[in-house]
Amino acid sequence: MNQKELLEQVKEKANQWINSNIDEESRERIKYLLENDEKELIESFYRVLEFGTGGLRGIMGVGTNRMNIYTVGMATQGLCNYLLKQFSDRDEIRVVIAHDCRNNSPLFAKTTADVCSANGIKAFLFDGMRPTPELSFAIRELKCQSGVVITASHNPKEYNGYKAYWEDGGQIIKPHDANIVNEVKQIASINDVKFQGDPSKIEIVGKDMDEKFLKRSASRAMNIDLIEKHADIGIVYTPIHGTGVHMVPEILNRLGFRNIHHVPEQDVVSGDFPTVVSPNPEEPAALDLALKKADLVRADLVMGTDPDADRVGIAVRDHHGKLILLNGNQTAVLLTYYLLSQWSAKGLLQGKEFMAKTIVTSELVTDIYHRHDLRYFDVLTGFKWIADLIHRYGDEYTFIGGGEESYGFMIGDFVRDKDAITTCAMLAEIAAWAKEQGKSIFDLLLDIYMEYTFYKESLVSVYRHGKEGAEEIAAMMENFRNSPPSEIDNSMVVLIKDYLHQKSDNKATGKVENIELPVSNVLQFIMENGTKVSVRPSGTEPKIKFYFSVQQELPSAEDYDRVNKVLGERIEKIKHELKLN
Repeated sequence: MNQKELLEQVKEKANQWINSNIDEESRERIKYLLENDEKELIESFYRVLEFGTGGLRGIMGVGTNRMNIYTVGMATQGLCNYLLKQFSDRDEIRVVIAHDCRNNSPLFAKTTADVCSANGIKAFLFDGMRPTPELSFAIRELKCQSGVVITASHNPKEYNGYKAYWEDGGQIIKPHDANIVNEVKQIASINDVKFQGDPSKIEIVGKDMDEKFLKRSASRAMNIDLIEKHADIGIVYTPIHGTGVHMVPEILNRLGFRNIHHVPEQDVVSGDFPTVVSPNPEEPAALDLALKKADLVRADLVMGTDPDADRVGIAVRDHHGKLILLNGNQTAVLLTYYLLSQWSAKGLLQGKEFMAKTIVTSELVTDIYHRHDLRYFDVLTGFKWIADLIHRYGDEYTFIGGGEESYGFMIGDFVRDKDAITTCAMLAEIAAWAKEQGKSIFDLLLDIYMEYTFYKESLVSVYRHGKEGAEEIAAMMENFRNSPPSEIDNSMVVLIKDYLHQKSDNKATGKVENIELPVSNVLQFIMENGTKVSVRPSGTEPKIKFYFSVQQELPSAEDYDRVNKVLGERIEKIKHELKLN
């Protein structure tokens, strides 16, 4: 389609909206775009937001490609139509709805509840903002067939999103996701959405659910006695203006931690995220205020959660006493190591347990699995795939935990998505366990590197905005797929995994094997020396991600600075080879 054809199509969609049952402010905004801003008009209407790896997510504004009450309403109408077909034998279909702190989140949540109730579906609506993991928990607790949380997770303030969940508490996957999208596509216009809610079908959910969630979260603690012994560990916590503001301090207090410090400026709940450019704990700047507070009070551990409290970033003191940020891989390694060491020490490993990680998460996690002879799974990016494993194997095997490099972890199966509330509690417990041994969390990480191998990982995200950006990202992936590198990091590429075509090509043996995972636009290059490079367009943001992993033995703690520098230089060299720096 050429630009002229695209513009005509966009104008037709825009005029359909103008002539539909929308509010006057939205109508005037569309008219303005038609007359004055062709580029923004195209960006707002050139496509319909669809469910990706994180559901519906986009910039707030008018149009089919924007988050607004109409795209939320159409998505919900499609969800309702599908639920009514899937559960036609039920006397009552139930959906629970939560939202985060973002601008318009309460409005979008209320819109979702109204549309559900207007379709005869019982809607449970939280009385205020709640963390995403509590929404996942509430689905099964309330015996719902679906759930929705309004959030754009860690995205900048311009964004909002809509995560849809199934009755198992996990995010919707195939075939349901595609089927819901098809239902949405069959809605001819906004006028087909039932916006007029039925108050008798809407029930408010409050503190009772918080209490149930906190009790289950606290039950995951492995060593309450050590927490009591080291209750004075200095902890700084920041919710970065989000939903963790009450829940994380509460779970830490319930477990017995008594030296918890807040960052008052970031305890302010705000969808404008006034102290940060982006409320993403993966970005160092988001934790700047927390680090300053930790140095002021001499805290040992810093934790920061994103707006919907499903991801957590941490900082610890290194062997020089300096606070350093750990990446998501390191956090996943610490949690995996601690969980398995405690399950093993307490005689809980009976051969009927399993864990999981995503394909772009550190292979050091895999090494730890192997040491304990544990059943494990590698899954595509997104906790919906870990939730699917629990759904498929949970009756036969016990799920211990699992995580991903992008700062998400899940402990136990009472939540079926990333859970920063329980993870914060476990990280604080790890600090107490390390202190009992006369060590810090960083000392523990060095012990793991010396016991296994020092893996160092890095991530580069390349942003490309709008329609042209999406096309450029697609071209980059096509180039890597058609002309893959033969050597990286001074080592031959021996294995190429193409998850789009579901093929694993062993360049050393010439053997090509099938990849038994769902289709995903991911490429991985594994080198003879163990280096791994993964390339993946984001499913929720306009960017393409490059993941790097290099490794080397760490003979002693004293060698850390030297080996860390060597591995860092290797990663920089790889970035240069791939023209990313």
